[in-house]
Amino acid sequence: MDKITEKSASKLNGFVALFVVIGFFVLDVYLVSVGIRNEDPTIIWFLIPLVFISFLSFGGFMIVQPNESKVLMLFGKYTGTIRVAGFWWVNPFTVKKHVSLRIRNFNSEKLKVNDLHGNPIEIAAVIVWRVVDSARAIFDVQNYEQFVAIQSETAIRSMASEYPYDVSDEVTASLRGTPQEIAENLKKTLQSRLEVAGVDIMESRISHLAYAQEIAQAMLRRQQAQAVIAARTKIVEGAVGMVQMALKALSEQNIVNLDEDKKATMVNNLMVALVSETSTQPVINTGTLYQ
Repeated sequence: MDKITEKSASKLNGFVALFVVIGFFVLDVYLVSVGIRNEDPTIIWFLIPLVFISFLSFGGFMIVQPNESKVLMLFGKYTGTIRVAGFWWVNPFTVKKHVSLRIRNFNSEKLKVNDLHGNPIEIAAVIVWRVVDSARAIFDVQNYEQFVAIQSETAIRSMASEYPYDVSDEVTASLRGTPQEIAENLKKTLQSRLEVAGVDIMESRISHLAYAQEIAQAMLRRQQAQAVIAARTKIVEGAVGMVQMALKALSEQNIVNLDEDKKATMVNNLMVALVSETSTQPVINTGTLYQ
């Protein structure tokens, strides 16, 4: 299949062409008056073609709005595209197809797909796009608007299956944890798919993301459990470091000499005080009553 590339079409200023067409009509009226006055029937052979050309010329006028284009075809052959806004005149036999160059939004519906771990999720996205090659949008695909919609939904489904919904660590990419990376990946995927239609993807982002209703409650409990585990892990790591620091300081500064049993007791007390979810009540040991 030959790839069609947009090119500029030949055109004439519409006001100049309108002045010429009006001149043709004035000439038609003059010939009619001359024929009637001179009773010369042969003048009709000049009048009929001129009238036909005058009325046919009106088919060549067109108006191009800002951020719009007209794709022209003459007897099945692409002749060019007019992007410049204004009043123009072209060959009246050309077929004119309108293409909007304005920025558009495609809001996908909520799609139910499985993420990388097989969990059913609901996802939707917003795609910001515009046509940059009118010829390819008209000739290389059947319907470029429908093509954008179908390819966008396909890309969203494919992208969602390549990432997990959420992860516990901050390194692995996920749909919920790294939205910027997901948006860039979706944009690149869409651009490669829609380039054939002369479409440029300006922005893409996820507009809706949630677990499917049938597993939403279970996944919420799992997320809560993972969050608790992650938080407790951080607390334990910090408590171990603080206990180690306390024992080291006591030993280096010779504040008190502790045997292994007392060290174990101190470690136990410090860990309980640091890790406990509720506030602990200290018990002050002032020594024994009897020596």
